[in-house]
Amino acid sequence: KQWYQRRVAITAGTNEKEFFELSKKSDRMVCLFYTDTALRCKIVDKHFQTLCQKHYETRFLRLNAEKAPFLTDRLKIRVIPTIVMVKDANICDRIVGFDELGGVENFPTSLLEWRIAQNKVINYSGDLSRPPVEEVKEKKTINIQRNLRTVEHSSDSELDD
Repeated sequence: KQWYQRRVAITAGTNEKEFFELSKKSDRMVCLFYTDTALRCKIVDKHFQTLCQKHYETRFLRLNAEKAPFLTDRLKIRVIPTIVMVKDANICDRIVGFDELGGVENFPTSLLEWRIAQNKVINYSGDLSRPPVEEVKEKKTINIQRNLRTVEHSSDSELDD
C-alpha cells in the first residue's frame, strides 16, 4: 500500500537532503524545480499529476527552488520551471523552461511524456524517434495594429526642372 501511495501522487520535497535520499531510493525519478509564483510551474504540475498516475515505475517529485538554494545553485538551475531527470541516482537530463515543449503553455501531456522518455526514465510505448505531435499551436492570438502613413511621390517634382 505504501508503494502504491507514493507512486500515484507527486512527492513534495522540502529540502536538498530529501532530494538526495529519494534519488538514492528510486531507480528513476523526475523532479520539478518550481516556485510558488511561477504560473508555468502550475502547468507542469498539472501534467505531472497525469503522468504519475500512469508511470508507477518512476517517482515524481516537486521541489521548491527557493527552499533548496544549495541544490538549485549546484545544479545551475537558472530558469523556472526546470525538470531534472534522475536515473540510478545520477542526473541524466533536464528540461529547462518550455522551449523543448513547443515554447507554448498549452503543450500536451504526451509531449512532456515523450521528452522524459528520451532517457528511459519512464516506460514509453510510443516512437521515441519523433514527438507525438507535429507542432503545438498557440491558442492565444495577438492583434497588432500599426499606424501606417502612405507617402506619395510624384515624378512631377520641382527638382526635376
